Amino acid sequence: MSAPLAERIRPKNLDEYVGQKHLVGQGAVLRKVIDSGTIPSMIFWGPPGVGKTTLALIISQALKRPFYQLSAINAGVKDVREVIDSVKNAGMFSQGAILFIDEIHRFSKSQQDSLLGAVERGTITLIGATTENPSFEVISALLSRSQVYVLKHLEKEDLIGLVDTALTKDEELKKINVTVQEYEALLRLSGGDARRLLNVLELVVSSLPEDKIITNDRVGEIVQANMASYDKNGEMHYDVISAFIKSIRGSDPQAAVYYLARMVEGGEDPKFIARRMLILASEDVGMANPNALLMADATFRAVENIGWPESRIILSQCAIFLATSPKSNSAYTAIDDAIAEVKNSGDQPIPLHLRNAPTKLMKELNYGKDYLYSHMYEGNFVAQDFLPENLKGKLFYNPAKNQREEQIREWLKARWGTRYPL
Repeated sequence: MSAPLAERIRPKNLDEYVGQKHLVGQGAVLRKVIDSGTIPSMIFWGPPGVGKTTLALIISQALKRPFYQLSAINAGVKDVREVIDSVKNAGMFSQGAILFIDEIHRFSKSQQDSLLGAVERGTITLIGATTENPSFEVISALLSRSQVYVLKHLEKEDLIGLVDTALTKDEELKKINVTVQEYEALLRLSGGDARRLLNVLELVVSSLPEDKIITNDRVGEIVQANMASYDKNGEMHYDVISAFIKSIRGSDPQAAVYYLARMVEGGEDPKFIARRMLILASEDVGMANPNALLMADATFRAVENIGWPESRIILSQCAIFLATSPKSNSAYTAIDDAIAEVKNSGDQPIPLHLRNAPTKLMKELNYGKDYLYSHMYEGNFVAQDFLPENLKGKLFYNPAKNQREEQIREWLKARWGTRYPL
């Protein structure tokens, strides 16, 4: 049986590598590092299928370094130590060996700690790959010893080029003489993931009728008929989490729990699910039920300490709580509108009465003069101007129409009257 298409046409050098020109194009930062022949330990952060593993392999080949690869999904401290011992035993013949760890964000703190000594001594050069923000998922000691490089989604032109390269250069596909009339369905199903694109292409080509013409309709029919095979390695990862989040946003606990079960059965990282719910609690429930953020935060902390299989119960409780909560995105739109205003109007002068006055000169310039201390007034409130002069009366936060925020609306009206017409 031949290797998958993605393996058969994997680039061998930087000139063949697709995308990430900001890192590996001529004169780019990472290319300069590679050309220098001396590389630091590094973390590649980016979405799936954008070339993290391929880039690590190319670096090891370009520098003629021994290459070891582990996946954090099924490797542990024992596997890490075996690699380090193997490098040590090889002595000078393994100098500067590269250890590539895919999905390094799935390693626990103790597993990441097991890498530190070897990285510090230069026994190995670590290259970690992650789809999650390394600031949250990689321990600070390891992060401080590594350079983080951000990989971006592949562009449409990159993906089309991959399809054309596969059909004209792969030894198996170029014998078939396939014609691509329409690319849209292939690109849509890829989700910007090169590996996924090539898997879909290989599946479609093997199922085409005799004329070997690829159209959008044919791609849709073939993939739908072979969905189990197409998704056997969890390639719908981002589609499932998207459906999960949209189900909660849409207040459907039945669908939310179903998609949660899909992720549980697929072995998804429970912290990944909890983190997405933590964001949703503020973005989509927000001021309509402020307790949602507390629930989601407690869920994340509990999941960190427990793991599978018990975390499924905690995640289910949180998903149902969020799905059945009233919804509001008023906090989300408020900050985005305020940011847009800052970008549009720049840094408007802070009103003098709100400025800090720690020096005599500042006091002489009326910094802080006429500021009214709210707690000295009835109800701990007194009307005064807080926004810059040019933004007086500007609305950023507009309470949504739900029970909680209707109360907030009335509270604000009672204090601000017509100044902020809510």
